[in-house]
Amino acid sequence: MCKREELNMFRSMAKLSALLMVSSVSLTGCSKDEPRKVAVAPVASGTTSPEPVRDGEALFKQYCANCHPNGGNASDSERTLYGSVLKRNHITKPEDIVRIMRKPLSRMIRFDASTLSDKDARTIAEYVLKTFK
Repeated sequence: MCKREELNMFRSMAKLSALLMVSSVSLTGCSKDEPRKVAVAPVASGTTSPEPVRDGEALFKQYCANCHPNGGNASDSERTLYGSVLKRNHITKPEDIVRIMRKPLSRMIRFDASTLSDKDARTIAEYVLKTFK
């Protein structure tokens, strides 16, 4: 098998893997011209406070880890969360990541403020920048 065939096969497998990972997530607005939006159930909490404090790792696992396992990218190997890749794409601040979460550049699922609060989005962004240096 030539390298081009191997690369095409790898890309097909990555796309299939991404589809399988998000198959349990309810998507709306999936027309070609409309960004995708995900509906995610809130994390159950043992506390009675109205908004439990959640750390970046927990939020990342809930909202991001299916498509970005260990900081990678299941559907686009060129758009990982690793520091060198983020810097190369001029993504250096939490605001840059939150902007992409709100208005994705590629196949990423859109997380609007009604799905993921600004505070939680920023917490995830800070976690990504700290963890996947």
